Amino acid sequence: MTNDLDIDRIAARIAELRQKLEYHNYLYYVKDDPEISDAEYDRMFRELLEQEKAHPELASPDSPTQRVGGEPLERFAKIQHHAPMLSLANAFSEDELRAFNRRVSGGLERDGVAYVTELKIDGLAMALTYQNGRFVRGATRGNGLVGEDVTANLRTIKQLPLRLKGSGEKIPELEVRGEVYLPLSAFNAINEERADQGLSLYANPRNSAAGAIRQLDPKITASRPLAFLAMR
Repeated sequence: MTNDLDIDRIAARIAELRQKLEYHNYLYYVKDDPEISDAEYDRMFRELLEQEKAHPELASPDSPTQRVGGEPLERFAKIQHHAPMLSLANAFSEDELRAFNRRVSGGLERDGVAYVTELKIDGLAMALTYQNGRFVRGATRGNGLVGEDVTANLRTIKQLPLRLKGSGEKIPELEVRGEVYLPLSAFNAINEERADQGLSLYANPRNSAAGAIRQLDPKITASRPLAFLAMR
């Protein structure tokens, strides 16, 4: 029989393992600068998995073990966005850029507008919802007003934090928007493997990412090396 002291000790160990695993996930998948071997990481992961199975009352949706994927869904639920998710327009010439600047300047009723630019990641737009720092929901853009709930699939992406640190934990609700994409190196590796197997090749990384994120079985999504980039 497990007493309260044992439960407290086990809960503390589970919390420690979760913190360490998320830290090493960040170093490996975001910083590309791992500190421990794959074997050491796997040892900690197995210990956490065993502890959570033995004590399901201590389970948490933001545990690193929950990235693996759950049972397949029958269909995706619909989610209405708090604010519309608008798509980006393209500009193919200097004249189009100057016309855009005139529209912005006219709307703001001022000249000399400054812009911040960043590279466009060609992926699938996502809206992530965090409550008190915990990732609770993720949705596709859909028609801009209503998207599909792909939370279980998003949990499988190692770069996507299941829990925010620092001041993020104190915010009751936060929406983060960004792009889920398939890195070019991963896309090329997948196509090489498919070619060796005599299978048809995927057309482009964006379609491959979209297909992976819309799998009804999260385990299939987990097998694809997707990444996530939050937009500023």
